[in-house]
Amino acid sequence: MDACDRRMILNEARDIVLLIMAGLVMTFTGLGCRDCAFNSKIFWIISSFSSLIWVVLWKGNDYIGSYISRKISWLHYPVKRFFIGMVVTIGFSLLAIYLLSTTYNAIFDINISQNVYFPMIITIIISLFLHGRAFLMNWRKTSVDAEKLQKENIMAKYESLKNQVNPHFLFNSLNALTNLVYEDQDKAVKFIKQLSEVYRYVLDTREKEVVPLEEELRFLRAYLFLQQIRFGNKLVVEIDIQNDSEIRIAPLALQMLLENAIKHNVVSEDDPLLIRVYTNSHYIIVENNIQKKAMLGEPSLGVGLENIRKRYEFLSTTRVEVNEDQSRFQVKLPVLTGAAA
Repeated sequence: MDACDRRMILNEARDIVLLIMAGLVMTFTGLGCRDCAFNSKIFWIISSFSSLIWVVLWKGNDYIGSYISRKISWLHYPVKRFFIGMVVTIGFSLLAIYLLSTTYNAIFDINISQNVYFPMIITIIISLFLHGRAFLMNWRKTSVDAEKLQKENIMAKYESLKNQVNPHFLFNSLNALTNLVYEDQDKAVKFIKQLSEVYRYVLDTREKEVVPLEEELRFLRAYLFLQQIRFGNKLVVEIDIQNDSEIRIAPLALQMLLENAIKHNVVSEDDPLLIRVYTNSHYIIVENNIQKKAMLGEPSLGVGLENIRKRYEFLSTTRVEVNEDQSRFQVKLPVLTGAAA
């Protein structure tokens, strides 16, 4: 038994002792029994009954309330949770009082029903308080979780910009441009234009949570133009997406997935890298053939993919799916709809 279990048992024992004392005090002060002062036997019978009633009603309703909260969320169904909790509390309390009263009446042959009204009223009042308290605590926890998720989303977007549009990409692009200037000046001019489009898109979308899919695809084609200048026919990208003005996507998500595919796989004339981008009714899918590089140094920790997951947890109830087998790596982004942020 660990320290947490011992502390829980001690707390339960403390609560039971306090409830027994409450029953004794109620009987002693005459609140639970008008005849107890004249008969010590009746006093102890009523005291045991009152203490048992307090323990059964309070602890029983506490356990039942916790069970209902696990089954019916305060966050999603607050009114339903409150009314079901109150109905079950009152129903359990009436049943417990009836069974205990009947048992005591049969054993001790006295009418004990007059002693149940006060604990019943107190139980209902305290139950209302506890249900309200549980609602407020769950509401506060939900607010804290939502704030935490929002902060994680902001950090994920920052990390995606920092990690994906990084100095290595700019260095490789300028390196390719240096060679291109001597070989084909017209293509070099187009290369510069596409490079400016890439960075303009990054600046335009840095404050947005989602963008229209068509804008992301326009940016992706500019990015791919730069990559294919570098890799030529060694990189093959197939985009098969029907135009739909309602579809939204997290900005830079597709670029990040393509960058990961290029980063972690061999791209050569003998082994060209094939990347497909397409949609079905529920997902935007990016997949590539697997031909992994021999990684030097520490292995990849999947930070970019984790950033995408966190961003989509903030945007959608549908999770990002990642599937991998011996020949294919696939990432499925949930389709988002609605106005762009």
